[in-house]
Amino acid sequence: MALQPIRLFGDPVLATPASAVIDFDKELRNLVQDLTETMMDAPGAGLAAPQIGVPLRVFVWHVDEVFGHLINPILDLSSELQDGEEGCLSFPELSYETPRAMRAVAKGFNMHGEPIIVEGSELLARALQHETDHLDGILFIDRLSKELRKQAMKDIRESEWFMDANERGFTPTFKVSPHQTNGLGL
Repeated sequence: MALQPIRLFGDPVLATPASAVIDFDKELRNLVQDLTETMMDAPGAGLAAPQIGVPLRVFVWHVDEVFGHLINPILDLSSELQDGEEGCLSFPELSYETPRAMRAVAKGFNMHGEPIIVEGSELLARALQHETDHLDGILFIDRLSKELRKQAMKDIRESEWFMDANERGFTPTFKVSPHQTNGLGL
């Protein structure tokens, strides 16, 4: 398998809802392996298929030394909220206080098509929500308060990776997501 380039903010694939996985085949198993290797190389706590340009509902995570993957996830979230610093591999070196549910139960499938349930609180719950958001075309900056989102956009424009993208002729678009919550709970 191979390390894959991580798509950065502004790439349209990140703002597009991903398609459900239908075929649980060798190609899917290779995708899970590529996602895991790329996440570990970055390094990160999670990585969704759209972040490597694959518009499928697949993500991997690595939290508290436990690896996992989930396909076609559906989340059930607690009403209790947590605030915590959150970053994203598609926004290098940037992180912001982001509200999330304290607990999450994710139902989906493993790479062999077997049903699985993953329950988590705090960091694992945050990772499950963050990665599932990627599958829905939602970015973590969409979850920020209006004021903090303005600061994030300023930080992005001033970031080295954004300036490098401009030098290569790629100008990320600043499209407001239709999923923006202005910092409201999930």
